[in-house]
Amino acid sequence: MVDNLGWKVRIGFGAGDFAQNLVYPAAAMYLLFFYTDVVGIAPSAAAAIFLVAQIVDFVWNPFAGAFIDSRSPRLGKYRTWLIAAGLPLAALAVMCFWNPFAAQGGIMKTAYAAVTYIAFSMSFTLVNVAYGALGASFSRDTDEITVLTAVRIFLANAACLVVAAGVPLLVGAFSGALGDRALPLRTALFMGLGMLPSFLFLPLLPWLRRKLGTRGLFYAFAPVAVVGMAALYILSRTGGEDFGSSAWVHAAQFVKATGIIVATGYMWALVPEVIEHSERLTGRRLSAVISSIMGIFFRLGMAVGKILPGIVLAWTGYRGAATEESAALPSDPCAWLCAMGVFAFVAAAALLFSFSQTKERIVSDAADVSPVGIGEIWREFCRNRPLRVLALFFVLAFAMMSVGNAAGAYFMNGLESQAPLAQEGVRWLVCVIPSVLISAAAFVISRYRV
Repeated sequence: MVDNLGWKVRIGFGAGDFAQNLVYPAAAMYLLFFYTDVVGIAPSAAAAIFLVAQIVDFVWNPFAGAFIDSRSPRLGKYRTWLIAAGLPLAALAVMCFWNPFAAQGGIMKTAYAAVTYIAFSMSFTLVNVAYGALGASFSRDTDEITVLTAVRIFLANAACLVVAAGVPLLVGAFSGALGDRALPLRTALFMGLGMLPSFLFLPLLPWLRRKLGTRGLFYAFAPVAVVGMAALYILSRTGGEDFGSSAWVHAAQFVKATGIIVATGYMWALVPEVIEHSERLTGRRLSAVISSIMGIFFRLGMAVGKILPGIVLAWTGYRGAATEESAALPSDPCAWLCAMGVFAFVAAAALLFSFSQTKERIVSDAADVSPVGIGEIWREFCRNRPLRVLALFFVLAFAMMSVGNAAGAYFMNGLESQAPLAQEGVRWLVCVIPSVLISAAAFVISRYRV
């Protein structure tokens, strides 16, 4: 029987991902740049912050999943955390882009950055684990899950587009009000093109998936991404000092983004498949346990993608705030704080809307709400082969996306003013390393079976 949830519920559910993607991608795309070029934290120290946060989150993630799956709050087993953890997440996003110790220098500004980012990361884990399980609690109907996923992905990518292009524009606007700077349109256009293909191709994803299959989507479009990366590398090497203004660079970015977005667009749709597979094996629907396992590897991939840029920038001798171009991303900390305040406010409103429109429809039985131990998470990982394959795929795919996102701001922000080795390091982060990772992900997904 077809389980039609209706568009109000579908959009309400998608609003939760919209909210998360207004704040978390802002950190993925711009927080490293904020640390190095605004606050003045060394790239190596920034990499250390991301590494410590990942270690903390690696321990915290399974506890979060077990905690959520072992309880049934009055407001909903999963939707409760859209508010209980989501609103603190929005507040912490603002705190990450505010460093009251930046002017003092020394260890205080690095310590503040570490504490706020770790707290932000832990809050995001609670929201993300609960949200991932919430989708699996709506329906067992494959077609309805496909529609839910398409809506979720569309709204998530809409938020990412707003962040990618909006952060430079808002920061430039707030900084202009304080210092009469030009808007960093070149950076905004380049980063925005990294998300624009979502609106052209995501509506076609259900049809493409039926024609090609989930793995077929990846095989068909991963090479497109590699072609775009190769073009960006060549153009940045041969285009001269003003390469960033070339229409060919923006076209190459669009090609790269098209390949990545379509190839990875249905990753999260595979998680309900793995949950169903686990239920057939064990008779228990441990949605949050599996969601937390996927969260561990999703976050591991994101962490690798954040740590690598800091290491590469430190090794190649990148110099923060090396450019004084009027159209470059400004280093006014007040402008960054105000910009993130806008995004956090909208994210909080979207979370409240998502909470009001969603409700678990698959009722948990006594076995499902019994206490879940950490050992259960390990046993689930060991017995569920599709889960293990998908987990490794998540690591590679999200590392690929995270590396490119974190390096994009450097690629279009005075790259020509850096030393040759530092320029090459940024090119590797934008083009070469993601190409290697997406190729490895193609091999892994070929082993996925349910």
